[in-house]
Formats: sequence, structure tokens, C-alpha cells
Amino acid sequence: MRLTREEDLDDGSDDGGIWKRISRLFHGRADTVEQAILEADKDGELDKEERSMLLSVLRLDEVQVQDIMTPRTDIACMPDSESIRDLAELIVSTGHSRIPIFSESRDNIIGIVHAKDLLEDLTKPDDQKRRPSEIMRDPFFVPETKNALDLLHEFRSRKVHLAIILDEYGGTAGLVTIEDVLEQIVGEIEDEHDVPHEEEINRQSDGSYLINGRTYLDDLNENLGLGVKSDAVDTLGGYLTHLAGHVPVAGETFVLNETREAAFTVVKSDPKQIHCVRLVLSGREKSPEDEENGRGKTEFSQDTTV
Repeated sequence: MRLTREEDLDDGSDDGGIWKRISRLFHGRADTVEQAILEADKDGELDKEERSMLLSVLRLDEVQVQDIMTPRTDIACMPDSESIRDLAELIVSTGHSRIPIFSESRDNIIGIVHAKDLLEDLTKPDDQKRRPSEIMRDPFFVPETKNALDLLHEFRSRKVHLAIILDEYGGTAGLVTIEDVLEQIVGEIEDEHDVPHEEEINRQSDGSYLINGRTYLDDLNENLGLGVKSDAVDTLGGYLTHLAGHVPVAGETFVLNETREAAFTVVKSDPKQIHCVRLVLSGREKSPEDEENGRGKTEFSQDTTV
């Protein structure tokens, strides 16, 4: 998924095209509109894709930007101390058309450089020594609790395609692009620069699973029949880190007893996050008596069950 698309998504017509029609949709009661969509689907007036897209638009107001953002650690960005040439090399290597520029740390984003703004400098050898701060544009900041529908309207009114997401302390939480929002309506949008996605949950020949550390707990529960829940974190890597009180290293094992006994062993991690986890399930689901006796208890261990 790329950071931006260059096309102007407004159709330029006097009535504002699809965006104004979508806006009119939300002037009525959402539940009434949803019922109308479902009835039209039942009557055969909509096909499956049309029904899905309309419902996604309707529910976009319930999606917060923190749910769809690229997290801070994955942002391709550059310090303002680097040169234009270094920035051009980053754009080529990542395929991104907009690069955030920071001063001192990623928590201090000071601008956004567009790839097209580099072209003139790259044709002049002397200008390639300039700093990104000399050609960057002002960043657009939004809080992580902002809903995606409001952000979509702001993208259009401000004529920008990228927003820096701030956490409650004013630090950088991540970024969201207009493409990220549109994917909530139409599904994954891929271009020639996108690399194939690895499956988050991969079943192995021995019956175990290799799982991406960023897999959501909800997806893990839905796909594997687990009952792992947390009010503090959303992902498997975050969950294991929360349990351990530190970022686990490769080889650390956690045996959990929620709805099924599950042994999670960290396969790959770095000082900041867990990248890959191996899961081995016992195959035994807990009985109602087990649930009652173990209610509110989660067993976990490093290398052995406690």
C-alpha cells in the first residue's frame, strides 16, 4: 500500500460528484439508511459488492484513524539533516511519493516532501546538497481518535492526501493516507510498487502456526477459536509484551489458558517489537467446569508453565 495517490478524487463537476452525494446520505438517520440498503439487497436490487461498499461507507463514521494508520515504527521518513539526494534515494527504495521530514525524532514531524518537488533539484547538481526542509510542505496533523469519515472530508477540502496522527501526548502515533480511508470502502488497493502480503497466520506441516506479531487478537480468536482478550493492546505482539513486561526475545515461551491451551514461542523480535511467533495448540478445548474454575486467570510463563 502506497502512501498517496496523485489523482484528484473530486470529479470537478458543479454538484461535487460522488462526495456530495455521500454527504447527503449522512444527513438522514444511519439506521434508516442501513435498513434501506439491506432491503434493496434482499429485493435483488444490489449485488454483493455494491451492498458491501454501501455499508462500508455508512459505517466509516465508526472507524477511528488509529485503527487504519501505519504505525510510527513503520513510517518511511527522514531527518531534516539529510540531503535532497538522500531523500530521492529513499523515495526510490520505498516507492512512496510523499515522505515525512522530522527534526531530532519522529515525534517532531516538521514537514512533508512530495516526490515531484524533487525533480527540479535533481536536474541541478548543486541543488542536490540542499536540505529537505527547504522544499517541504506543512504537515497536516489529526488526533488518533478522529473518525475516518471526517478525515476523508478534510482530505478533500484541504486538498491533501496524507495526515500525521498524534497520540494524546502530542507524539507521532502513525500516519494515514487517503488511500487507507478508501480501502475501508472498496477493499485493498494495490499498485505496481506493492509487495505481496504475507499471510498473518500460516499453518505449518507439524500442525503449529507461524503468526505475524502484528496480527490482531480478534483475528487470532476468529481464525483459531481462541479467547485471548486485552483492554490494553490489540495485537499478539503487544499482548505478549504486555504480559512479559518487556519485549520478549526469540525463544521465550508463553503458555496461555483462555478457551484452549496455547503455547506461544517468540521466533523473531527486535528491541522494539515482536515480528514472528510460533503457536502450538493442545487441541483440547476447556470445559464449562474449567472455565468456572479458572475464571479471571491467565497462566503464562517464560519457557515453562507456571
